[in-house]
Amino acid sequence: MKSGVTVSIGALLVGTMLLVPALAAEHKHTDGETTHQHSQATSNSHSHGSDDIYKGYFEDSQIKNRQLSDWQGNWQSVYPYLQDGTLDVVMEHKAEHGTMSVDEYRSYYDIGYKTDVDRIVIDGGSVTFNKGSQTLKASYKSDGYEILTYKKGNRGVRFIFEKVEGDSEAPRFIQFSDHRIAPADADHYHLYWGNNRAELLKEVTNWPTYYPASLTGDEIVKEMLAH
Repeated sequence: MKSGVTVSIGALLVGTMLLVPALAAEHKHTDGETTHQHSQATSNSHSHGSDDIYKGYFEDSQIKNRQLSDWQGNWQSVYPYLQDGTLDVVMEHKAEHGTMSVDEYRSYYDIGYKTDVDRIVIDGGSVTFNKGSQTLKASYKSDGYEILTYKKGNRGVRFIFEKVEGDSEAPRFIQFSDHRIAPADADHYHLYWGNNRAELLKEVTNWPTYYPASLTGDEIVKEMLAH
């Protein structure tokens, strides 16, 4: 591994998303200052993970590179379910066990989940982004991963893929985060996309989140409450 630079997130403005400092500690993706490490390692070894890994505590030796096949399938954004009230019970559950009110959690996740890409289909090496009636499609190859070390001490891994061909408006880079650090089929994921690899790693406030398109809103609620 070679070390990258330390990036101060602070009150970073990315696109139309602003970091809300008071909420930063409430989600694994918003821990302020991050240090990035890069790897192009490849492996087919599988790790079933643990609670510690899910929470962001693991050794570098446990990380294995992943292929796009881990995220194969038809995926739906959860943002519409936040907007229509389906996820209200999830916000209420968080308020009962967390440090913010229901409205504060709802506002926080409105920033986190917000996206106009309502459906993503991953098939082989191709990724199709559906934005209402607009469709963008491109092929991607692995560009390794980055380890993000957060201010409070836990860490995360983003698995990165770079566009090799496809629609010009499709993002050059996509970065997956699903709380796993080795090959495994994803049950949901957070996705970051853009044309600048390094700048994209600074995005920690807006993390569009996708669950299988086959799930109903109520089924997604059950999945969320189980974590």
